[in-house]
Amino acid sequence: MSTITYQVTGMTCGHCEGAVTTEVGAIPGVTEVTAAASTGLVTVTAEAAPDDEAIRAAVDEAGYELVGRAR
Repeated sequence: MSTITYQVTGMTCGHCEGAVTTEVGAIPGVTEVTAAASTGLVTVTAEAAPDDEAIRAAVDEAGYELVGRAR
């Protein structure tokens, strides 16, 4: 298992968190997603290291912007 946290902009509420969680959670191999609008952090756990571009595309599809991996 691999867990990576990403910084996402534009999330402001629980609906936003749900949209990001649904889109990212649909990526093959992703086992858990936790999105927090208050911090803009999205934590992704997957069977193998998540593909950053697949995560970016899913976040974009949800209507938000992935800034990059959180430091």
